[in-house]
Amino acid sequence: MPKQVSMGALMKCSFGVAPSALVVLPKNRVLAEGPPAANIMDHIPLVNILPFGMCNSMGNPMVAAATAAALGALTPMPCLPATSAPWVPGAATVLIAKMPALDNVSKCLCNWGGIIEFSTSATVKTMIP
Repeated sequence: MPKQVSMGALMKCSFGVAPSALVVLPKNRVLAEGPPAANIMDHIPLVNILPFGMCNSMGNPMVAAATAAALGALTPMPCLPATSAPWVPGAATVLIAKMPALDNVSKCLCNWGGIIEFSTSATVKTMIP
């Protein structure tokens, strides 16, 4: 059964080199085992989703430019997440601030081609049916 995601959940990106922690602002006024609980709308770059160290995606214009300047040798550049769509699929059975709750099996797509998913949910007991 999927777990509720809350602030501090660890994420990984398929093109990133380091993990990142989810930031959930307390605007929804719902807590999950202490920290604020997340919903699918907690996907804003540099607010909710922080950088994953360096980016290896050729879909990222900075990586493509640096790689071209290095005569085709893949040159990672600093990650700047570009997540324009909410997490999918979310938990349709539980709403937080009128939006589906965010569970640990949801994924978020970066415009540069990366798939962001959770390594840990930051909750232990809070399951979503």
